Amino acid sequence: MKVIEQLKTMDDGRFLAIYTALEQNGFGPLDGEVAKAMKFRPHAIRKVPMQQRARRAKRILESGANAELCYELFGSYLLKAHKELVTGFLDLTGVEHEDGMINNVDEAQPAGEKIAGAVQDLDGKFDSEDVTLYLAICAEQWPQVTEIQDTWSTRQA
Repeated sequence: MKVIEQLKTMDDGRFLAIYTALEQNGFGPLDGEVAKAMKFRPHAIRKVPMQQRARRAKRILESGANAELCYELFGSYLLKAHKELVTGFLDLTGVEHEDGMINNVDEAQPAGEKIAGAVQDLDGKFDSEDVTLYLAICAEQWPQVTEIQDTWSTRQA
């Protein structure tokens, strides 16, 4: 559960930035779950400040250890805010994709020997926190690619 580990090391301000980046029409990505937890009607949750909603959403993800939902949240953020990071990694490591979407994750794997160079290139272009976040997703997606696991673990330390 690399994405949950990544979430647990993330400060509230960073999570708020991710949560806010995914806001649509005044609603955060997990506001339905937040409204239930706070016993609000779904539309009334917009009256609660985004910072408070994000804090509650983070606690929901952490307490439920919901790796799948966390994976989706982080993946959506990266594709929306930093698609070039995702497509850059996939291109640099030889993974076939269509605009960042991989058709067959089981068959399309990054070349292990290209991971270090790809990460170095991405670190030069993007915030290292975003690169590390994407590596957590990749570590979850391709647990058999030890170079991804090792690179992500080193960055977590």
